[in-house]
Formats: sequence, C-alpha cells, structure tokens
Amino acid sequence: MTYIESLAEYDGPAPSVFLAGGISGTFDWQADVVARLADLPLVLLNPRRRDFPMDDPTAAHAQIEWEFRHLRRTTAVLFWFPPETLCPIALYELGGRAQVREQPLFVGTHPDYQRSLDVEVQLKLTRPEVTVTGDTAALAKQVRDWFTALPGA
Repeated sequence: MTYIESLAEYDGPAPSVFLAGGISGTFDWQADVVARLADLPLVLLNPRRRDFPMDDPTAAHAQIEWEFRHLRRTTAVLFWFPPETLCPIALYELGGRAQVREQPLFVGTHPDYQRSLDVEVQLKLTRPEVTVTGDTAALAKQVRDWFTALPGA
C-alpha cells in the first residue's frame, strides 16, 4: 500500500482510493481503514492531516483545494459517516461523486449517524449498485473485493 496524506500530491496510474468523510471532532476512522487495507497494492489518499495548522488562515483553503483535486483524480472514493457530526461537507462531496458513474463508490454510515436513511435512499436513487454498510470492516471488505476483481490485481 502507498499512503498519501494531504497536502502531498498524487496523480499516478495505480488503483487509488480517496478516504472521504468526517474528520473534525471524529474518531480517526481513516487509520482503521488504512490498517485493514495495508496489505493491498493500493494507493490510499487521506485528507486527515496529522498536523493541521489551525492558526494558518490559508490552511483551510489549501485543504479544500487538495480534496477537490484528489476526489476527482482517484480511481475510487470511500465515504464514512461517523456519529459525532452530520459531516455536511462530506454529504456535499458524496452528492457530487454519486453522479460520476465510472468512479467506484464505497459508502458506510455508523449505526448512530443521524442521516443514515438520507444517505441510503439518495444512493438507491442515484447509484443503486452501491451498498451502504454499517461499519468500517464491511466497508474495507467492499474495497478489497473491488480491488481483487480488477484486471491484473
């Protein structure tokens, strides 16, 4: 596995997955997913930065631009919606990515996530092939199954 953390750039040809979803005030679910997929020759792009410079007024702008670019560059996108927040930006990003049918999409919501029903119904309408999972283990398994089905994997 190759691990790319924001703000490092990636634009390579290897199969890649963007880890989208809650960051601020949430459990580090990205680390859990990374550990579950560490044995695969995938590129995982993580927008959660170890050291986000909260006192730098340009940091948020750079972060948003990085996420915008890399959501579009990756082969696939994984979304996790934790219970600590509604994740309004992640919901916005999911709406945009759901329209891109050629980009595989993996989505999970914690059982206590307040808008689980909204996520499930909207995806059934836009991407009926996407099965919304209830935990990160099942979400990582979906990615693993997709990856092993890729030609040459």
